[in-house]
Amino acid sequence: MRLLEGKAAIVTGAARGIGKGIADRLSREGCRVAYWDRIAPDTYGIELPADGICVQVDVADFASVGRAAETTFQTLGKIDILINNAGINGPVAPVWDYPIDAWNKVIDVDLNGVFYCCRAIVPHMRAQRSGRIVNVASITGKEGMPGISGYAAAKAGVIGFTKSIARELCESGVLVNAVTPAITETDLFKEMTPQHIEAARQRIPMGRFLTIGEISAMVAWIVGPECSFTTGFAFDLSGGRATY
Repeated sequence: MRLLEGKAAIVTGAARGIGKGIADRLSREGCRVAYWDRIAPDTYGIELPADGICVQVDVADFASVGRAAETTFQTLGKIDILINNAGINGPVAPVWDYPIDAWNKVIDVDLNGVFYCCRAIVPHMRAQRSGRIVNVASITGKEGMPGISGYAAAKAGVIGFTKSIARELCESGVLVNAVTPAITETDLFKEMTPQHIEAARQRIPMGRFLTIGEISAMVAWIVGPECSFTTGFAFDLSGGRATY
């Protein structure tokens, strides 16, 4: 069964990693998907589904997001699903050494980017009285983690934003949820020290990293027809690490 047949979706940060995994999964479920990314997806030599489109966008720039939204709407005709996945880890450093420009960049991409995309897309969803939004946060946004205070603060903000906008949209037919993954082996590892990566793995009771396929499966269910009465919730993918 292709549970999302006929739907149109946007996935940010979709040129690689978690974003590409989610976009590909939604496509297999029947969605026409707009792969949004700051870097042109063909840079990585990826192959898109026949009915997929690539849109180059900087989610930290509201004007860029607005242009991308208009292009996507004109091409796909509607927008049923928005997955806010684009994000950066930023440096691993204690607060007293954390570079100011790096802090601002992490907040701009990881938190402001989610707001900008919702600000641009929600009017379309409200007009059609339906929609699904999933914001990719992090278990770090619930618990914090030494060395990545900027990332933790941004992801905590994403969780709070998700709960707020979900309440605002409760009677609109638009459901808004978040996922809070534990550490997943992606290109973001390049921004982390080996010590930081191992410390994160040791905090997962299952003793292994999360996989992209596991995140994609969860997101596909959240935006599907069987998830119809849950909004403002943060779905954990933590291997037993989450305690609330």
